[in-house]
Amino acid sequence: MNTSRSRNHILFITITAVFTAMVFVFTAFVNIKLPFGAGGLIHLGNVPLFICAILFGRKSGAVAGALGMAMFDLISGWTAWAPFTFVIVGLMGYFIGVITEKRRSLPWYGLSFVVAAVIKVAGYYIAEVLLYGNFVAPILSIPGNLIQIAVASVIVLMVIKPIEKPARKVGLTVCTK
Repeated sequence: MNTSRSRNHILFITITAVFTAMVFVFTAFVNIKLPFGAGGLIHLGNVPLFICAILFGRKSGAVAGALGMAMFDLISGWTAWAPFTFVIVGLMGYFIGVITEKRRSLPWYGLSFVVAAVIKVAGYYIAEVLLYGNFVAPILSIPGNLIQIAVASVIVLMVIKPIEKPARKVGLTVCTK
């Protein structure tokens, strides 16, 4: 392995691990339990997930989101949700990265958040149908999922540009190559 490739691999692992931990912490410790639907959570774990996918690409976004939020499910009593979360949130991170890797502007970020919302709403709707065997009850979870994405999107749109400049300056963007 050449030095440049080895450095990129180490950066990918390090950045992805740090963001995985951030997704987990923001999901576990910055949340509000919902009193409706299946009693889900509004959490800020999507904030580091979105930042990771935008700055470091589809691979880091997918891995950090999938592992960070699935680990939360495993240790918090939401164990049955972990496989669904792994797939759903992994897809969210992947597609945010795909959409924004080469298009770094607010309209593309906004589009990526809309795609993430569609993946989240559809994914968790299907997961609830499979877990509870009911096609109507999961509808109650949709507002919470949309609020969660909307709040994270607003926060990320406020902070991404100031974070993006220093990350680019030191060569810490898109670790997919």
